[in-house]
Amino acid sequence: MTELADRTEKTALSDAAKPQKITSSEAFVETMVANGVTDIFGIMGSAFMDAMDIFAPAGIDFIPVVHEQGAAHMADGYARASGRHGVVTGQNGPGISNCVTAIAAAFWAHSPVVVVTPEAGTGSIGLGGFQEANQLPMFQEFTKYQGHVSNATRMSEFTARCFDRAKSEMGPTQLNIPRDYFYGECSPEIPQPQKIDRGTGGTESLEEAAALLASAKNPVIVSGGGVVMADGVDECISLAERLGSPVVNSYQHNDSFPASHPLWAGPLGYQGSKAGMTLINQADVVLALGTRLGPFGTLPQYEFDYWPTNAKIIQVDADQKMLGLVKKIDVGICGDAKAVAQELLARLNDRDVAGDATKEQRAELIRAEKEAWEAELDSWTHERDEFSLDTIDEAAKEEGNWLHPRQVLRELEKAMPADVMVSTDIGNINSVAHSYLRFERPRSFFAPMSFGNCGYALPTMIGAKRAAPERPAIAYAGDGAWAMSMVEVLTAVRHDIPVTAVVFRNRQWGAEKKNQVEFYGRRFIAGELDNGESFAAMAESMGADGLVVDQLDEVAPALQKAVEAQMTDGKTTVIEVMCTKELGDPFRRDALRKPVRTLDKYKDFV
Repeated sequence: MTELADRTEKTALSDAAKPQKITSSEAFVETMVANGVTDIFGIMGSAFMDAMDIFAPAGIDFIPVVHEQGAAHMADGYARASGRHGVVTGQNGPGISNCVTAIAAAFWAHSPVVVVTPEAGTGSIGLGGFQEANQLPMFQEFTKYQGHVSNATRMSEFTARCFDRAKSEMGPTQLNIPRDYFYGECSPEIPQPQKIDRGTGGTESLEEAAALLASAKNPVIVSGGGVVMADGVDECISLAERLGSPVVNSYQHNDSFPASHPLWAGPLGYQGSKAGMTLINQADVVLALGTRLGPFGTLPQYEFDYWPTNAKIIQVDADQKMLGLVKKIDVGICGDAKAVAQELLARLNDRDVAGDATKEQRAELIRAEKEAWEAELDSWTHERDEFSLDTIDEAAKEEGNWLHPRQVLRELEKAMPADVMVSTDIGNINSVAHSYLRFERPRSFFAPMSFGNCGYALPTMIGAKRAAPERPAIAYAGDGAWAMSMVEVLTAVRHDIPVTAVVFRNRQWGAEKKNQVEFYGRRFIAGELDNGESFAAMAESMGADGLVVDQLDEVAPALQKAVEAQMTDGKTTVIEVMCTKELGDPFRRDALRKPVRTLDKYKDFV
């Protein structure tokens, strides 16, 4: 080969290795492809239309919704069901501001959601143009990272970073893109996703924790959302079996330990398991595995301040800022819940464990406490407070038949299909449902967590179903919360994402009305939701099936029929359950005080 030919070949090889010149939209889409994105939820808009135009050939489905809050909830449900990124976008300004509430819910669920926020063009920002808004401050409280594309040539860089940070920081990130930056050419390198190994934590803290667990005579494990996110349920089971320890679920993480396991004791927190609360109250060592021990999940319940005051507390969390934040702890381990459980088990296998001597007795105690709680749930057919008894009497005089919510929840529990996914909205009946929702595998329970927003359940379950179409998908909602998101039935029908919704029609804002019972002398303002329209009929008008249930023996058959229609015929069904106005305990008795009035015209309002 001549010297010229050799130089020519080397030049050709060098040119082939150089990044290809592509458009910014192509860089954006190709970076999403590198991160495995196949679905994006939102409403179309001109701000990102140049990129949207090439979603299909990239293998990305854009799923149009009715409202952008629903889109962001769908992205949340998608991420939680799959463990992959959920992606949501919309038109700059109002389309993006509509997403804020749902991104806040995703933040508290630690969901790896990427919200793509096209904004006004760089040539007009600050002039108050059409649909202009300062979009970064909107999300700064509810995102782990905010990437602002500052130059069109850096599109792939910021896009990749947002996807990486959503996974590494375990929460939503925002990718803000001036709309004119979708245009133009660049020669970027498309980054590959970063892989993060979270590790087992520090050697010293692991040794302290293992020593405490080995010395414990009555250890209890709290299995949290971190166990689910780490795919660490099997490791949690192995550790619990080694210790003979009962396992309670952290608040709204009922899927973090299989309910059929003999060591499972149910969820803590509002309307949780009395068995679990009794058992953790007796603990001498608590291992909080993958949980921040949030305040709402450890407050007194059933007039029982169950959190153990003399127990040693070991807390494991992948975010070191959560260690000791809510509850005083003795040992904090910053690490992956799965990896830490594996390491603790290995350390315990090398030493004597004090609890071995009482495993059989403790197993019997766990069985007895669970049996007593199940018997109480069976007998707890209706609420027993004075207000609820009054409403039951009133319902008996009304036209129609009205069911007790607890009985309905028990029947739904018995009829739940295997491998089910369930989402619950916020509200009184939905929260009472915590006692009745049991799961066998992780990524099965979806709740609005600490943000507690209404309108959550239906769109979140649509997103989860999109991610896991082979699994039955059921959403619970009260009639108040349902009205906020029921229009997304159209999304389920239009795009063949079949789900089943159970709407508890008790004709009131139950949780807040309970506060008016407890603190404001039953002066009911703005809490009534009486109307003559049927939610089942509304569902039928949107192309779904609708069922009305007002007999207890119809509850289970209705759910089974709806799930069969979902899984066999691809049909969405709304089951409208006619309920009494009885109400469970208030969310927090410590959140309000008995009113004091000083002006004469208000003196009777106490």
